[in-house]
Amino acid sequence: MSMVEMDVTGVPAPQGSKRHVGNGVMLESSKKVKPWRAAVAAETKNHTFEPWPFVTVAVWFRLKRPKSHYRTGRFAHLLKDGAPAYPAQYPDLDKLCRSTLDALRMGDAFKDDAQVVKLHAYKVYAAQGEEAGALIRVASAL
Repeated sequence: MSMVEMDVTGVPAPQGSKRHVGNGVMLESSKKVKPWRAAVAAETKNHTFEPWPFVTVAVWFRLKRPKSHYRTGRFAHLLKDGAPAYPAQYPDLDKLCRSTLDALRMGDAFKDDAQVVKLHAYKVYAAQGEEAGALIRVASAL
C-alpha cells in the first residue's frame, strides 16, 4: 500500500453553507474557503496518486493560537496556565474536512470524495513558530 503525504500551509477554512443568489447560482458564505481549497488543490497537483477505488484520508489541521493564550512582557513566548490544549471552538472539524476533501478531489487525489471510506481528522494548535495549515495523508483503504 502506498501513501501520499503533503503539508499544506495556509489558514484552514471550513466549507460553510451556501446561499442562493438567483438563476441557479450559489455562493460560499465563507470568503476564506476559496484560498484554502486552492492551496490544498495546488499542493495535491504536485503529487501522483494511484486510482484507488477506496481511499483513506488522515488530516491534522493546525490552527493558529490566539494571542490571548500567551502571557505578556518577557514571558510572552509562554502559554498562560489556563490556555486550552485543543481548539474546541470554531471552525467545526467536520466543515474543515468538507472543504479539504473537495480540494483533494479538485487536485485529482481521487475522482469523487465518496471514495473516501475512512477519515481520520484532528484539530490541533500549531506549535509556536509553526505555520497554520494541515498535514494530509491519502492512501488506499485496502
